[in-house]
Amino acid sequence: MKEKFYLTTAIAYTSRKPHIGNTYEIVLSDAVARMKRLLGYDVFFCTGTDEHGQKIEEYANAAGVSPKEYVDKVSKEVRDIWDCMNTSYDHFIRTTDDYHEKVVQKIFKKLYEQGDIYKSEYSGKYCTPCESFWTESQLVDGCCPDCGRPVTEAKEEAYFFKMSKYQDRLMKHIEENPDFIVPESRKKEMINNFLKPGLQDLCVSRTSFKWGIPVDFDDKHVVYVWLDALTNYITVLGYDPDHKSEKFEKYWPADVHIIGKDILRFHTIYWPIFLMALGEELPKQVFGHPWLLSGTDKMSKSKGNVIYADDLVSLFGVDAVRYYLLANMPYAQDGNITYENVITRYNTDLANTLGNLINRTVTMANKYFNGEIDAASVGDPLDEDLAALAKSTKENVVSLMDEYKTSEALSHIIALCQRSNKYIDETAPWALAKEESALPRLKQVLSNLMESIRFIGVLLTPFMPETAASIIEQIGSPDASFASLTFGQGAPRKVGEAKALFARLDEAKTLERIEKEIIAPQIAAAQAEEEKPEGVATISIDDFSKTELLVAEVKECEKMKKAKKLLRLQLDDGRGGRQVVSGIAKWYAPEDLIGKKVLIVANLKPATLCGEVSEGMILAADAGEDDVKVIFADPSIPNGSKVR
Repeated sequence: MKEKFYLTTAIAYTSRKPHIGNTYEIVLSDAVARMKRLLGYDVFFCTGTDEHGQKIEEYANAAGVSPKEYVDKVSKEVRDIWDCMNTSYDHFIRTTDDYHEKVVQKIFKKLYEQGDIYKSEYSGKYCTPCESFWTESQLVDGCCPDCGRPVTEAKEEAYFFKMSKYQDRLMKHIEENPDFIVPESRKKEMINNFLKPGLQDLCVSRTSFKWGIPVDFDDKHVVYVWLDALTNYITVLGYDPDHKSEKFEKYWPADVHIIGKDILRFHTIYWPIFLMALGEELPKQVFGHPWLLSGTDKMSKSKGNVIYADDLVSLFGVDAVRYYLLANMPYAQDGNITYENVITRYNTDLANTLGNLINRTVTMANKYFNGEIDAASVGDPLDEDLAALAKSTKENVVSLMDEYKTSEALSHIIALCQRSNKYIDETAPWALAKEESALPRLKQVLSNLMESIRFIGVLLTPFMPETAASIIEQIGSPDASFASLTFGQGAPRKVGEAKALFARLDEAKTLERIEKEIIAPQIAAAQAEEEKPEGVATISIDDFSKTELLVAEVKECEKMKKAKKLLRLQLDDGRGGRQVVSGIAKWYAPEDLIGKKVLIVANLKPATLCGEVSEGMILAADAGEDDVKVIFADPSIPNGSKVR
């Protein structure tokens, strides 16, 4: 019987379409799942969407649709992205699924009846985006310690879970199971920041909104987010407090929950305590992966720096995007993504190193031997070196993937590609082909190369499944199993036709296409979202007074390389200066603006456009079809003067 392996991602919150930072988690989890399947495990891989809460209710109201209609749309977007990335999940759970909702109600009632949940009243600070309550002492500069946003006063009747009852037991479990939380730095953070200071009882129901699973014995309340969302990991297996399904008995406990570091507290403190209260085993491991940043910033629509997976796939293909995510993310530190970096990595690793190796080797096999290649035969120190590296690469990839170190695992595979390319240069097949007596050695060289490439193809399967399949097809390998990876065991073969895996990209042309097809439409959409349609509503003088308009002088101005429609302006606003990014490059050259005085909205929330911070907005008027005129101020007005 196969050994089981159950892994999950965090379920994606259905507030909006997931960006590439969110997408990293499903690709990472998929690579782990595919590796385990390659090694012969019985894998169950679960993902899905978290669909309840006050924030969803507010988004739905703003969109003029019901909460269910709203989450149906976003959940489909999530699943479409997961499918676009060729992820091999076995089940996609939605927390609005009937079976999940019914079991959550049973779990809540069981915990209440056994005394772990009690009714009281909450009074304190609440962060709607994070759906979290905080005490005054937990706030940072008066804002939510997790996201930095403002909090509101909240007071309502609620049910609470007795977290402190299980605190010592959880601490003991963490101490006795050193690999329960990884990386090590995340474990220390949970212990020092949350467990040692002492756990407060957790609010597990709400009455101030209705979009949630009703508490069936007190219909004023809905089950609050974490008791609803976290239990998906067992409800998907058919868990019920009254009986254990065959699937639950087979796969639980989870071998790993793969989650973002920002929700580690919920998975390593709340979730284990819920399971303890239910009398169930704890997951074997929780891996809190780092963030994928856009340049140096966390990805945020409000910052204007969001990159989406489907946009990247349209430019580079699925496997190239998977490769970048898995190869460019460190194990414990945050990674970053820019369009320029993706192009560079694509050209160096995929086109020049991997693609070139496959193409030149298959081409030579067809040219010199009509594609008929013998089994590998090591007969030279160069051959032995290549064979030894192939063997160690296999071992290293497996051990590194056991620790979720995809970047290091892929670096070993690319190193084998580089060594194979060097082997070609060292053995010079084109020179051997010129001498009849050297043809046996030539065939031996090509056979060894084919064997090295077979290792590469098999080992790439978890990371780049389509590319791996194409490699195996091109070299005509009859066996692509992991068990077959003994150098020299590959059978004689008839290689296929050489096909380019990755064509080298022209960076300038690709960036131009990105600006036209992705960046410009995003900027237009963001601007349209901020614009208010005429005649929507009147405002009071108090509303108008909230907008601070200043006169500022343009001291410097230049076009932005990443977005030809944008100008970057340095302004003297009488307050020490500021930078503003404006989409007026179509109508004004930098020299037309330098020295001029303009009107700016000075207290607009800063935004990041194409990697540059914009601290305000320049006022301009629509002056006809496709014509914009900046509103200039009288040159005699001092910089920093307020416009009233």
